[in-house]
Amino acid sequence: MPEEKQTEKQNDSQQAKSVAKGGGILKWLIPVVFVAICTGAGFSLGRLLGTSGTPGAKTPPAQKEPPPETKTVAAAQDKDKLWYYPLEPVVANLNEPGVTRYVRATLTLALSYQADQKKTTEFFEEKKPMLTNLLTIYLASLSIADIRGERNLNRIRMQVLDMLNEKLFPNAKPQIKDVLFKEFAVQ
Repeated sequence: MPEEKQTEKQNDSQQAKSVAKGGGILKWLIPVVFVAICTGAGFSLGRLLGTSGTPGAKTPPAQKEPPPETKTVAAAQDKDKLWYYPLEPVVANLNEPGVTRYVRATLTLALSYQADQKKTTEFFEEKKPMLTNLLTIYLASLSIADIRGERNLNRIRMQVLDMLNEKLFPNAKPQIKDVLFKEFAVQ
């Protein structure tokens, strides 16, 4: 009998040691599982709320452009001598992965008084499909971060102004003096 009691004690001590080892693993396993669950929940919540969580996504480098105020000042001096041509609204999906967001923009072009209003209006009516296409492609290339704030809206105005003058009047003096937002809604 004493041998049986001794064997039982050895078995009990071995079981206690294995439980102690298991308890040590359990102490590390619970925090690891907790961190993994929190990480997955944070990633899922970020994707659900529409943030761009793509690793390695590069932000476009800051472009060195003259301040928008210089072009706007020239337009302000000729303000009395401008006439306006309203464009039709343009709707484009924004470049946001995983989320469907779009922008609706209605622009008005401020044109030089030197441009004959009747001929230029006819010219723009002919080019309306091209104008809509250019604006849709340009707006679709933007992300939500690219259109937030006054500074970005002024940058967009100047880029649209330059783009339209280059495409519509490639070998002539630019006739479009300013681009004005009538509506710029993001959803």
